[in-house]
Amino acid sequence: MEMLLADPVSTCLSPTVHYMICEAGFEIKANLSISSIVSDKAEIHWRTITECIQYGEPDQTVDYVKSVRSLGSLCESLHLYLQSLTREQFEDQFVIWFQWTNGSEVFLETFDAIKSPHATAIALSLMKLTACLERALGDVFLLIGKDCPFLLRDLLVSQELATVFGQSVMDVLRVFIGSPDGLNLRNILWHGFASPQEIPVKYSSMLLCLTAGLGQLLKTYLQQTQSTLVHRPYVSFSNLKELHVFPDLNHELLSLADELVLKSNIVLRTMLPFWITALSSFRQCRYADCVILLLPQLESGLRLLFTKVNKCPSRLMTAESSSLYTTFDEMLAKQFHNEEANQLPLVLGEAAMEFLWDFLNHQEGPRVRDHLSHGENSLNVFPREIANSILSFSITLLCRFSKGDIAAVKEHSFLKPLMSCADCYCSQFHPIAQLKKQVLKCIKSIHSWSVLPIMPEEQVQEIGGSGKDTDDVPCMFVTTDILSQLQPYLSHSIRFLGDPVEEVITEKLLADLCSKHVHVLFCPRSVLEIVVVLRQISNQCHQVSCQVISTCETRYKQWTNKSLRSRQRHNYLRMRRSIKFLSPVLQLILILITLELIHVHTAGEQNTPGYQHYLKFLKVILKYTENLVTYTSPEKNKWEEATELMQNALLKIRTVLGKQQLLVQLANS
Repeated sequence: MEMLLADPVSTCLSPTVHYMICEAGFEIKANLSISSIVSDKAEIHWRTITECIQYGEPDQTVDYVKSVRSLGSLCESLHLYLQSLTREQFEDQFVIWFQWTNGSEVFLETFDAIKSPHATAIALSLMKLTACLERALGDVFLLIGKDCPFLLRDLLVSQELATVFGQSVMDVLRVFIGSPDGLNLRNILWHGFASPQEIPVKYSSMLLCLTAGLGQLLKTYLQQTQSTLVHRPYVSFSNLKELHVFPDLNHELLSLADELVLKSNIVLRTMLPFWITALSSFRQCRYADCVILLLPQLESGLRLLFTKVNKCPSRLMTAESSSLYTTFDEMLAKQFHNEEANQLPLVLGEAAMEFLWDFLNHQEGPRVRDHLSHGENSLNVFPREIANSILSFSITLLCRFSKGDIAAVKEHSFLKPLMSCADCYCSQFHPIAQLKKQVLKCIKSIHSWSVLPIMPEEQVQEIGGSGKDTDDVPCMFVTTDILSQLQPYLSHSIRFLGDPVEEVITEKLLADLCSKHVHVLFCPRSVLEIVVVLRQISNQCHQVSCQVISTCETRYKQWTNKSLRSRQRHNYLRMRRSIKFLSPVLQLILILITLELIHVHTAGEQNTPGYQHYLKFLKVILKYTENLVTYTSPEKNKWEEATELMQNALLKIRTVLGKQQLLVQLANS
């Protein structure tokens, strides 16, 4: 899809925000002695800084505009001082005071940036600095508090940090990074509002010195309280195979990206340096830098598209503190707060929306922007797989929303596989997608029962056990009856022959069912509520399977070692008989779960009698599986009770199916 977008925009900062960042701190000129701000031993004189904070009447809240004006000259003096230092001098004087952040290298990189002529390097280092500082402040919060606030603005107004650093110091920080009324440097960069040229470098120098000063204050507090600062472990990304969804980017594709950046309608001219540096970072294997630069620009580009398709051009700008910023959260939503439909999902398409939700929003997904912007990832070991996927996706958007004649680029043989992957993307981290994974993991576990070591039949007979299980006849009959009712809704190529439920056939059936596409975008609350219960049932089934495997292996080993007492031997035989019933019952439940997740959108509204009755039925099945977990646990080993419970569960399922309460639901889909 092509959409021609005009690009008359010179800034994404509203007039008020632009004034605050680019002008207010330059209005007052004053000659300040650097010795009044920082000593020759790099000790920060906090009193000089806090005296610049201005408060309003009568409530004594911070007056952010006056404070920025007052701090401007001080920031300039600090900046000139740092620029006069060599890298070695800066390290000798300051690096010890960055150690409390657990990220000294980030602050050294910021020092290098402020001596660099490249504005993009300054903006990048500032994004990394604010993320690292936020994480470190959260660690300090936990010296006193329990639940660290998720948002930086809430963290900076906490009583815990005021106790450690002092309220006036926290007011200084809020002027720079903690309030939408202040400079708000962290948010305007991470949300893609500020271009590289709009961030005064002296504010980076100021934050360097403030961080060092915080380290000095913290040292005093730790000595007085005899406390130790503990750093929370970094969040690491798992399931990298699932996150590597595009072909590896090669030299040819990156060269095409260079061309597309210049021709795309979703790239503002003022933001070009960010895109160019992101591509350069990927080439240099600096994957964290690449993604840190890309995510705000992806947000900025989609915001440009969002404002066009929804006819709200004013939303392209930063909002004032009394209004809502237009960020990913709103752009990826189904509708606005006034319930008017958001047109962006229709323009982007389902596949693109699912990718964005997967990588940014879903709680079980990587949530890349959240983790990076809050300093929760180690930047030194950021996965190439994630950078490859986000950059590849960005390239496909650049191509889709481009200007001029780029037919030759779009038809390029290297670009086609990328576009195809983007068009075919299906969610991996939506709760429904996660349920599919759970089901397949569970049936694979049950399938492994067939190779578990078991006691030879002749030894069973020796201790009075019967090789003929008569109790399984009713159980198998009910299972067969249920399967016959479900057969019309299963794959025509799969038939259950011989044994009512065979692991190999069930595994093939479930793989076939789980491969079917389910629309997951903007699922109604009623659907998600059902999926929660289905996932709980699946988890319980998997727990039962794991317990069976563990108990079988342990008991068989004890049997061969002749370490089982008489009562334990008989219990072992009961378990051996019980798991013959247990396998088909669990498989049957998994089949029902999978059929339901495929047709879950037909569940109806939450308040309807049909929906409530159906949910009640699922919760009854959940209770059966929870009790089954208890009975099959190593502590209980109640196998006869487990067998009886399974028979009751089968009868309940057959009764409901017989009344066609489930089959009608499936038939309506």
